[in-house]
Amino acid sequence: MEVHTKSVSLSENPYKERARMLISCPDGPGIVAAVSHFLHQHGANIVQSDQYTMDPAGGMFFMRIEFDLVELEQKLPGLEEQFKEVASKFEMNWRIHNVNRKKKMAIFVSKEDHCLVELIWQWQAGDLDGEIAMVVSNHPDMKEYVESFGIPYHIIPVTADTKKEAELRQLEVVGNDIDVIILARYMQIISPTFIQHYRNRIINIHHSFLPAFVGGKPYAQAYQRGVKIIGATAHYVTEELDGGPIIEQDVQRVSHRDDVRELKRIGRTIERVVLARAVKWHIEDRILVHENKTVVFN
Repeated sequence: MEVHTKSVSLSENPYKERARMLISCPDGPGIVAAVSHFLHQHGANIVQSDQYTMDPAGGMFFMRIEFDLVELEQKLPGLEEQFKEVASKFEMNWRIHNVNRKKKMAIFVSKEDHCLVELIWQWQAGDLDGEIAMVVSNHPDMKEYVESFGIPYHIIPVTADTKKEAELRQLEVVGNDIDVIILARYMQIISPTFIQHYRNRIINIHHSFLPAFVGGKPYAQAYQRGVKIIGATAHYVTEELDGGPIIEQDVQRVSHRDDVRELKRIGRTIERVVLARAVKWHIEDRILVHENKTVVFN
């Protein structure tokens, strides 16, 4: 079998000393100054900074910073420990990520392949700066294609009678080292127990007809209603079915000339693009979740 490997640039990694910091906290004066001063004191150079406040008087404040620090790998544990004092003062939820550590992705798929193929293509092209650690499926259909890229493919069948056992097997396969799980048209409902293990780390894609066109055959329902716009939504998975924080959406105009087959074709294109955007933003630490909404610095 021919194996396709991801192309890797031989040039020096320009981000080997780079980190990203994400912060959310109650808004108030002095936050930006405190963070900037702290990084300056520790020899870090801020290369990008984004911020957003919901309401300057009592709202929430969100911040994303990229910075370079010489000998980052060695200094990062101490930097995180010392930043706790600043974080405590402003009641921050925060995290720092070493950009040189590639995030690990697990892709779940059933039989429809368009979203999976898009993710693999973007990963191979270097547009998704992470590692596809595995693909998990309840069907064998995509096994040969996925393994041709050297990506492990785990077949875990799911039936109504074996769903609990199947999820236990999925948890065992995925483990604790995966940064994000991507439901690339995985046609199974995820249980609350599974969600608890990966809170705000499971991204799903679905057609944007919900809630108007719930249930089966959404494109047929849309065709019968003569819709003029179709779209797709990428969101984090929560216990509320298709009700989690929205990351990205997109739409395209359609007309009476488009039959069900054409609506499906257009819908697949939107789905794969929207999902890939959401995954890219997640692995680049551009998303902050607050309650049931997201702040996306893109």
